[in-house]
Amino acid sequence: MASNPYRGGAAPYRSGDGLSTRTGTGSEEIQLRIDPMHSDLDDEITGLHGQVRQLKNIAQEIGSEAKFQREFLDELQMTLMRAQAGVKNNIRKLNLSIIQSGNNHIMHVVLFALFCFFILYLWSKMFKR
Repeated sequence: MASNPYRGGAAPYRSGDGLSTRTGTGSEEIQLRIDPMHSDLDDEITGLHGQVRQLKNIAQEIGSEAKFQREFLDELQMTLMRAQAGVKNNIRKLNLSIIQSGNNHIMHVVLFALFCFFILYLWSKMFKR
């Protein structure tokens, strides 16, 4: 019988009496060693199947949450684009009204100056006589 290097001590990544894992050299692979003398393979496979099912459920929940977040961000982006367009239109209207009211003020000042000049001209003609 071959001796197990992890027997008697805690083996890293040990899942049960019959299965133990070790990392591959230079990669992220995991190698699985099966010791048929001390394990019930059906129990180990059932346990692994349950863990895979749990991981699948978690992955599906993560996927649905990511989809929800993407839809939420798309709606938020559309709302911001509409708000930006509204602000842009309002700024354009405000600039037009400022320009128009500014032109009206300048026209009023020019007319007032011409009126004052005309009155001073008439007044100076009346007092020269």
